[in-house]
Amino acid sequence: MLLADTNLPTEELQALDAAHHIHPFTDTGELNQKGARVISSADGIYLWDSDGNKILDAMAGLWCVNVGYGRKSIADAVARQMERLPYYNTFFQTTHPPVIALSNTVAELAPEGMNRVFFGVSGSDANDTNLRMARHYWASLGKPEKTVIIGRNNSYHGSTVGAVSLGGMTAMRAQGGVPVPDIEHIDQPYWYGEGGDTDPNEFGLERARQLETAIERIGADRVAAFIAEPIQGAGGVIIPPDSYWPEIQRICDEHDILLIADEVICGFGRTGEWFGSTYYGIKPDIMTIAKGLSSGYLPIGGSIVGDRVANVLEEKGGEFIHGYTYSGHPASCAAALENLRILKEEKIVENVKETLAPYLREKWLELGNHPLVGEARIVGMFGALELSPEKSSRARFKADEGTVGYMCREFCFANGLVMRAVRDSMIISPPLVMTKAEIDTFIGLAVKALDLTHAKLKVEGMMVPA
Repeated sequence: MLLADTNLPTEELQALDAAHHIHPFTDTGELNQKGARVISSADGIYLWDSDGNKILDAMAGLWCVNVGYGRKSIADAVARQMERLPYYNTFFQTTHPPVIALSNTVAELAPEGMNRVFFGVSGSDANDTNLRMARHYWASLGKPEKTVIIGRNNSYHGSTVGAVSLGGMTAMRAQGGVPVPDIEHIDQPYWYGEGGDTDPNEFGLERARQLETAIERIGADRVAAFIAEPIQGAGGVIIPPDSYWPEIQRICDEHDILLIADEVICGFGRTGEWFGSTYYGIKPDIMTIAKGLSSGYLPIGGSIVGDRVANVLEEKGGEFIHGYTYSGHPASCAAALENLRILKEEKIVENVKETLAPYLREKWLELGNHPLVGEARIVGMFGALELSPEKSSRARFKADEGTVGYMCREFCFANGLVMRAVRDSMIISPPLVMTKAEIDTFIGLAVKALDLTHAKLKVEGMMVPA
């Protein structure tokens, strides 16, 4: 199929897609009966499909298009690099200017003491790197028995075998013969869904102290690291109570285990800080990055490695027998460099913190008054709405979990809005370049979808608690 043929009618494009394309995280048979929505162009915060419908993308693609769509300067930077050096590897004692420049830029933006970067293609393979690096670090110190990595239930760290093993999503771990050995999980700090009548800060401490209990059960001499997202994204934008992260930091420090912060979603401005770790005041030893690193314009990910780990690997680790064909790909590095230049020079992160996030927070929290919404929560430019048939008790629906969320998502799509459904909650992660007027438009579309969902639930007798 030639590029010019992409102007085919929607039905023909859908038929070709169904015949040859296997989608991620999709029931293929169900999608092929329905037909995929064909997205054909984008600009700013908007998408257009093959039927000409305009759609406000409140998910920034897949949590990633931080600077918005249509940035010609990124395309131009990639084109120049493709003409000069379209590809070369960083194996065999070689390097190239784009990866040197990007490593330096990322180190300048990272928290103090985090000065090295190991590049990959995505957050998934970066977390595979972290798994191997953490274990190699301890082996290099003469402690090869420190292999256990502790994660959290309902966490998401990617889709490769290693990343799924680190993650805590049971449906993912049920497929494909995972997990990798010596990976354990503690409960998530999800107060709305699991906190009951407990004070949120007491709940946060209890969930954090599960890490200490696990370390004591396993033995600190066997635990290598704890990995977690500062805010769980795919799990439903789970914002931990304020007490949670300081206690996690204390536990990691006292028991001498590495702290790995998965910044794939939180990084590069989404919280109003460059990194979620900065927002929460924690000091990770390794940070996973991807998505906002290039705003999704080209695939790139990596691990920012703190001096504690990097110095040991350099002095005692010997050869780190690990890497990817596209580690530090020149064109991807060029895209990331231009993306970071835009974020810095346009002061996008500062504008999020000072202007956009407070305005979005005000409007988003007002949605908590909607009769269908049990809780509205938000940090920076990502948030969640918990849908409930009974606000006062935070009740779940009697219908199968996810039924109401899917219904609301379909109303969003039908009315020109992308919001994602996780269970029976609606989550957002819009581009960081929205204007106040665009936030108003977005909130209006969200209210419309909530109203339509609520009306349908009442008509069908589904506003019933479990």
